[in-house]
Amino acid sequence: MPDTLRKIIHVDMDAFYASVEQRDDPSLRGRPVVVAWRGARSVVCAASYEARRFGVRSAMPAVRAERLCPQAVFVPPDFVRYKAVSRQVREIFARHTDLIEPLSLDEAYLDVTAPKSDLPTATAVAEAIRAAIRGELRLTASAGVAPNKFLAKIASDWRKPDGLFVIRPHRVQEFLAPLPVGRLPGVGKVMEARLAELGVSTVADLRSLGEEELELRFGRWGRRLHELSLGIDDHPVVSERPTLQISSEDTFETDLPLGELEPHIRRLGEKTWNGYLRERERSRRVARTVVLKLKTADFRILTRSLTPAEPPDSLERLARIACDLRERVPLDAHTRYRLVGVGLSGFVGEDELPPQSDLFG
Repeated sequence: MPDTLRKIIHVDMDAFYASVEQRDDPSLRGRPVVVAWRGARSVVCAASYEARRFGVRSAMPAVRAERLCPQAVFVPPDFVRYKAVSRQVREIFARHTDLIEPLSLDEAYLDVTAPKSDLPTATAVAEAIRAAIRGELRLTASAGVAPNKFLAKIASDWRKPDGLFVIRPHRVQEFLAPLPVGRLPGVGKVMEARLAELGVSTVADLRSLGEEELELRFGRWGRRLHELSLGIDDHPVVSERPTLQISSEDTFETDLPLGELEPHIRRLGEKTWNGYLRERERSRRVARTVVLKLKTADFRILTRSLTPAEPPDSLERLARIACDLRERVPLDAHTRYRLVGVGLSGFVGEDELPPQSDLFG
């Protein structure tokens, strides 16, 4: 572990969207709530813990959620309200530290190595935050306390919902040893399978391979895997992370050919454009690059992008470029796709654009 240890808290609101709905509508309390629009193309935004007992999960097609839990109450999402509550949660965080790194509306990292409050420990800060969320907002949050970010995130999930778990520095390697390697950040299904071929299923197995062997097989990523197996992660909490990309994506219930994707690209383009307008108003930064993301039926991911001479200045321009990017996909016409996404990236400040650009003029 580093000589100077950070004190990191990861706070994760419990079933956030669904919990807000249950808080604001007493008739929903204790009932399986699914936050989603109904329809064949809709996906679940959130599910209450009552709904999760039936196997309902976020990002699941809404029609499948309805099959799993016919008695579920479907509530259309209200993101304006969720964002307002998220700001209230952030205000509670800010009483204790200015080093806050939001990951989404419902979770964030906090560096409380030197807290603003006079509480003696990071655990006491986490307890105070959870108590304030419960008392002031009538919601619950789970928290993890650890010497770094990736451990804090694992810890916050350890006693969900409405729990607190602390990984103390001298217990880090002992805690990690029995965990499946898939719990480490960056270890997905493909890497899990490759490690399984080497007889590695737990973090202890990974650690036993040693840094040299891992680097020989996986290069720099092997060194990183070795560090993670020891609980080493020196990434700081970044309080003001600039936006790199705004995107929207959707997974289809039925795989579709490339030629049938245009209406979905336009629908997702509208969501991306609306998010972009909010980001531009906040940061005064302009996106220059349009990105199309595709995932094939066999889970191959493709991305195609274009940076036009002039940044996209309308929803129609964004949608047109994204649709045209399909022509750059090298796969044959029989390929089916399970996911499509539309994004904007390449953000620059307004003063960095050429003088002739009159974007949104």
